[in-house]
Amino acid sequence: MSLEQLYRQRFAGSAVLAQRALQRFPGGATHDGRYADPFPLFMERANGPYKWDVDDNRMIDYWCGHGALLLGHGHPAIVEAIERQAPVSTHLGASHRLELEWADLIAELIPGAERIRFTASGSEATTLALRLARAATGKTTLIRFAGHFHGWHDALAPGADPDDPNRGVLPETLASLIILPTDLEQVEATLASRNDVAAVILEPTGASYGSIPLPADFLPGLRELTHRYGVLLIADEIVTGFRVAPGGACARAGITPDLVCLAKIVAGGLPGGALAGRAELLDLLAHDEHGPRGRIRQQGTFNANPLSAAAGIAMLRAVATGEPGAIAAQRGELLVKMLNELFASKGLRGWTAFGDGSIFHVFVDPATDLAPGDIPRNLPLATLKRGGDARFLRRLRMALHLNGVDLMRGRSGFVSAVHSEADIRATVAAVAASIEMVLSEDEGV
Repeated sequence: MSLEQLYRQRFAGSAVLAQRALQRFPGGATHDGRYADPFPLFMERANGPYKWDVDDNRMIDYWCGHGALLLGHGHPAIVEAIERQAPVSTHLGASHRLELEWADLIAELIPGAERIRFTASGSEATTLALRLARAATGKTTLIRFAGHFHGWHDALAPGADPDDPNRGVLPETLASLIILPTDLEQVEATLASRNDVAAVILEPTGASYGSIPLPADFLPGLRELTHRYGVLLIADEIVTGFRVAPGGACARAGITPDLVCLAKIVAGGLPGGALAGRAELLDLLAHDEHGPRGRIRQQGTFNANPLSAAAGIAMLRAVATGEPGAIAAQRGELLVKMLNELFASKGLRGWTAFGDGSIFHVFVDPATDLAPGDIPRNLPLATLKRGGDARFLRRLRMALHLNGVDLMRGRSGFVSAVHSEADIRATVAAVAASIEMVLSEDEGV
């Protein structure tokens, strides 16, 4: 029986729901990352580091709510905060005490967070950051880096995916973007030759939460260049904030950006985001006199809603201890080490695992000469973004599901503070079994 036949048999309930989904959702999915061929799995419940599908198959989960669940699924502190707040109010339509406590915790953790504005998502946070940068500087052009992801909105979607034709994005919007490789010399040459750049935005560990890591000197070098040329630096810490360090990737690197975009962990696994940064920038939103140019208007029905605030407070209190991030990072590093040992023991060329603490990536392309532990760099951006050989990864993803492991798109993931060493070892065993399934099918062709 082929891998796909086994998959269809094991996950029959998901197959039925996937057919229904095709009638309601474009492509049968509600998020690009959840699309899967031949069909995605439909999950029913989750607890700790595990989730169960509609056929009651248990998975070790490395999606972790797209990176939002540093404490795992259903953590008692988060659940208690939600249960305590929900009967009181899910939406007061007014200011409330919780938003202040939430903001205080962010300000304590994130360097340079002099002012904070809450949003309902990460995409909203990056949208607001661009608006403020352009308003504050009076300049229109933005530098972003090829492959870095900052949300799906028109202003920043171009450049995230080299295969994206940017349909529906206005030519004027495209013209306002300069898309560069992560090369400090090219950044400096661009800044030296232009006087219309309002800001530079980046993911501070590299494209797609570090799947294409930055050179070690890039972040401090970029901060120095933006200071020198009077350009704002926007750090998109939507994934890295509170995960790679309590204060995020920039704090770990010892730099302070002008604006920091936050989401995911900041809201405790509930919907929510925030923009934090210099007071003189965020105060452009304030209701006082801003002269003839006026203030910047920003609304959002669910900004700082009390339910997300309650969950966010519970999460950030835990983050502030430093313990969850340290445990998750330790487990992530163990997973990467053991995966590379596995690949080496099997003599697999073109297979490598790498990461940053609790964030990990697996790159698979037998056509390359990468050795286990190598970080893939000098390959086409499209290849790096998809994690290697797409056809091979499709089958690996099915095999991993059959062996009880759910990686993001079959190649990346987030480790939570509740993944145990036993979970890590079980994951590596599942990867080993999955490799055998895929390679055996290849041999039988």
